[in-house]
Amino acid sequence: MSTPPEPAGLRGEDLEVWASLATLLERLPAALDAQLQRDSGLTHFEHGVLYALDTAPDRTLRMSTLAGYASSTLSRLSRAVTRLEKKGWVRREVDPTDGRFTLAVLTADGHDKVVASSPAHDALVQRLVFDTLTPAQARQLGVIARRLAEAVDGAPVWSPPSAEGDDHSVPSR
Repeated sequence: MSTPPEPAGLRGEDLEVWASLATLLERLPAALDAQLQRDSGLTHFEHGVLYALDTAPDRTLRMSTLAGYASSTLSRLSRAVTRLEKKGWVRREVDPTDGRFTLAVLTADGHDKVVASSPAHDALVQRLVFDTLTPAQARQLGVIARRLAEAVDGAPVWSPPSAEGDDHSVPSR
């Protein structure tokens, strides 16, 4: 009896690395969604939208900018914002500086939702990511994740505002 040929594709260490990353890509979003749904009635995506608005100047962003931050299509973002509007956490307005654009504005209730939902979410992220890594590994993970994300579509990765009060800038490599 002959041995079947090995399938073409990844092998050895590359396959081990990919299997680990693919597993992480399935498990981590599921864990984050489950916690946010259970504790706050939000998806991870919705929480990210609310958080981005909460940290934006005047708690307002153009929908197109927000879609970029959320790595989302405008259509997916629009559906999420519609759900958030129905709960009173976000409202849409025409951009007064250019009527071709729509603004997403976080309401006071939306800010309260971010404040209420963030501690448990942050604790889970701390436990699942940062408590399992050394500080050096966490920094490496940040560099690696940014490089992989930018390799996917070339779009810059959102960065939180710096302590100096910058907006959502994208640091240079």
